[in-house]
Amino acid sequence: MKLDRKLKMGMVGGGPDAFIGDVHRKAVRLDGGIDIVAGAFSRDPEKSRETGRELYLDENRVYGSYQEMIEGEKRLPEGERIDFVSIVTTNDWHFPIARDFLEAGFHIVCDKPMTMTVDEARRLVGVVEKSGKLFGLTHNYTGYPMVKLARDIIRQGDLGKIRKVVVQYPQGWLYRALEATGDKQASWRTNPEQSGASGCMGDIGTHAENLAEYITGLRIIHICAELTTFVKDRRLEDDGNCLLKFESGAKGILHASQIAMGDENNLAIWVYGEKKGLDWHQENPNYLYIREQDGPSIVWRRGNDYIGEKSPAAGRATRLPFGHPEAFIEAFANVYCNFADTLRARLAGEKPDPLALDFPGVDDGLRGMIFIETVLASARSDQKWTPMEA
Repeated sequence: MKLDRKLKMGMVGGGPDAFIGDVHRKAVRLDGGIDIVAGAFSRDPEKSRETGRELYLDENRVYGSYQEMIEGEKRLPEGERIDFVSIVTTNDWHFPIARDFLEAGFHIVCDKPMTMTVDEARRLVGVVEKSGKLFGLTHNYTGYPMVKLARDIIRQGDLGKIRKVVVQYPQGWLYRALEATGDKQASWRTNPEQSGASGCMGDIGTHAENLAEYITGLRIIHICAELTTFVKDRRLEDDGNCLLKFESGAKGILHASQIAMGDENNLAIWVYGEKKGLDWHQENPNYLYIREQDGPSIVWRRGNDYIGEKSPAAGRATRLPFGHPEAFIEAFANVYCNFADTLRARLAGEKPDPLALDFPGVDDGLRGMIFIETVLASARSDQKWTPMEA
């Protein structure tokens, strides 16, 4: 039997002036199957209540701490309490909040990077396995239809054996010491106590790493990295360059920067095989380019019937007809949609649609943390290559 109600979501973080929490809230509303019913939106109880009022929530379900939220929701009958919690705090709180909610019996969606360290990530993998609960990670760029199409084109062998991968994520917003002005986003993202041991690579380099592995289906096995802090007195790096080796013998280049003057969110990837190449650009996300050496370039355009015929996953992730752009919030919504459909099936005692299982999980979070720590180790080392352990 199907679950005959909407899923109930709680949120930890995402209080006043928070950027990503509001993006998550917009995304979960898009498909109409999830209601936000509770939250601990700030460590300041008054700010949490302020956000609760803005969201028109029952004041009894707006909590002053995530611990209060766990206890308050556990007291409610099943079907009234939250089904899952979305964690959108600064990075330093991801692990304890996810651990405590999992151990209390709640399913989890967590922002990335998943934890502060590889050790925490491995411990969280164990907690997820022991709890038996569903865990989703919002590497939202995997939610774009044309990213899914690119993955399936490679899976189907159209490019032949992959030879080279080039992936980039340049931004320019931290070209100056914005954190010294009191800017909230800049302050915590450049603070190792809140962000973790890496700045640029932890924040956006992990998106590039995840995109490369998701699209190609190949794991990075060695990294040669250089990290630089260009802005004076900044505590974490704001630029990074990596050479990559993949398990198949493919080679790669990954660079990420937050001092790339004039760039906004210029995430892009190029994959070169023995037969063809492809490229996708996040700032123009509705198009995927397939290129040949001795033939014309082909543009795959999102929303056309041929997309779903080639890639059912891309078809499932498409909401609008061709010519009506879909982008960032819709990609977030696709991650939530697949997570929610999987959870809904589980709660109803059914097997989920295999396409619904296509969302990042705890293992992707562990890969991200291993990537960060490998990059840091490589940048400190005099040796050319540093292994990226499984």
